[in-house]
Amino acid sequence: MAAAAPVAPPARRAAAAPAPSWRRRVFGEHPSAWLFILPSTLLILGFNFLPMAWAFLLSLQRSDLVTPAEWIGLDNYRALLRDPTFGDAVQHTLVYTALFVPLSVIGGLAIALMLNRRIRFIGVYRTLVFVPFIMSAAAQGVLFSFILDPQYGLANAALDGVGIARQGFLQDPGQALYVLVGIGLWGGLGFCVIVFLAALQDIPRELLEAASIDGARRWATLRKIVLPSLRPVTIFLLVWQTFQALQLFDLVYATSRGGPLGATTVVVYYVYEQAFQFFHAGYGSAAAYVLALAIFALGGTQLAVRALRRRRAVA
Repeated sequence: MAAAAPVAPPARRAAAAPAPSWRRRVFGEHPSAWLFILPSTLLILGFNFLPMAWAFLLSLQRSDLVTPAEWIGLDNYRALLRDPTFGDAVQHTLVYTALFVPLSVIGGLAIALMLNRRIRFIGVYRTLVFVPFIMSAAAQGVLFSFILDPQYGLANAALDGVGIARQGFLQDPGQALYVLVGIGLWGGLGFCVIVFLAALQDIPRELLEAASIDGARRWATLRKIVLPSLRPVTIFLLVWQTFQALQLFDLVYATSRGGPLGATTVVVYYVYEQAFQFFHAGYGSAAAYVLALAIFALGGTQLAVRALRRRRAVA
């Protein structure tokens, strides 16, 4: 019987393998692939990172985009801390976010649960829920500006029909921000519904059938099986809707223009006013960077929480 060939020790085989060159370590196994992504990379750098860097430098200057800029360091940021109008814009943004985010997520989940059934015309119902989301915020603003017009709008005509006094809606400082929340929910619920529907249909039916066989009621099934299965999607929607709420602009611009009496001036609209109406470009850039830092902090917190959960799961 022939003797088996000797096998080299693992350490010797590993030592015999050639070390990868620096080009392979930097560019990977297929350096030519970078040629295919180079155009998109240049576009991202040109239209995102370079304007961000320029805006940061602008926030450290006194500039109106016409005359030569004056370097003033952090004075714009110090002025923001003392600006009551900016404080009001931050407060309005936080109120809108605090109302819009939970209502859109909870409402989207409730509608998704209702639409996750096999009934006639279910495709029509799902389409009707999603249609407002694909409409632009400008179109939504124009539509609701007509509907909520205090003099000729359909909303006040309907209130007159049931004997309720006419309302100011977008022209009432006490109502305008909450009306914007309602319009935002009308347009933003569809995204949450579609995402929740996809997640609900991804839950294994065996789990639901096993719970039904064991005698679990609908509430127990929802609490013990459905909601835990939807936890990653729910976290994603909470973060995503928060980002959308903090960056609210189109709806304000198309409806109230920050009024009445500044009741709907949010941070992004405040930036627009400072930079393109009052030509305080440096001051507006500083306000924009304050918002950007808040969004980055929120995103970083989410990543840190996810990393902590993964470490606990591995441990």
